[in-house]
Amino acid sequence: MTRFHALSIMTIGAALSMTAGLAVAGDAVSADKILDALKPKPGVTRGLSSGPQQPVDAAAKAKEIGFVDSLRNRKTRSLSLGERQEIAELAASKPKIDLEIQFDYNSADISKNSVSAVQELGKALSDSSLKGSTFVVAGHTDAIGSEPYNQELSERRADTIKRYLTEKYGIAGSNLVTVGYGETKPKDPNVPTDPTNRRVQVVNMDTKTASK
Repeated sequence: MTRFHALSIMTIGAALSMTAGLAVAGDAVSADKILDALKPKPGVTRGLSSGPQQPVDAAAKAKEIGFVDSLRNRKTRSLSLGERQEIAELAASKPKIDLEIQFDYNSADISKNSVSAVQELGKALSDSSLKGSTFVVAGHTDAIGSEPYNQELSERRADTIKRYLTEKYGIAGSNLVTVGYGETKPKDPNVPTDPTNRRVQVVNMDTKTASK
């Protein structure tokens, strides 16, 4: 990865950290909190009264839906750098929650202390109000180790969460888009090696599958 690309991703990460989203520590997470954070907020979508801007918005929304649809059933490691960046840009304006789901050091295994947080996530995503929604599950690592290794590790961690949600809660795999960002978006940029940077962000892309 070039230095320019690395800086570009870090810039997007900084933007994401300033957008409206909820960060919840593993010991404070609940299905209700997750559900509240991921529900689309009223008034975000423009109505028919928005005038001349509506066709532009409709075209942009159609393009966004087409892009999200193209990600369904894709393997995490097949995503290009450009696709990862586009996901991050779209996610910046979507309902999201930053869960401190911790993983064992140098591993994609969920730590015992974080299993309950993943279970609460499963309960929230199973709620009828979110049925058919498409979610991005983004994996992150700390800065220990090489960048290529951390990128691959973050992808494995995202895939672990997806597998848990599909196997334990029956959530459709096509509605879970996994992506890895490695060490490029630390939760604590001042201490990039801190374990809190090993986490998962969940984003409601606010698009529905054909089957509701």
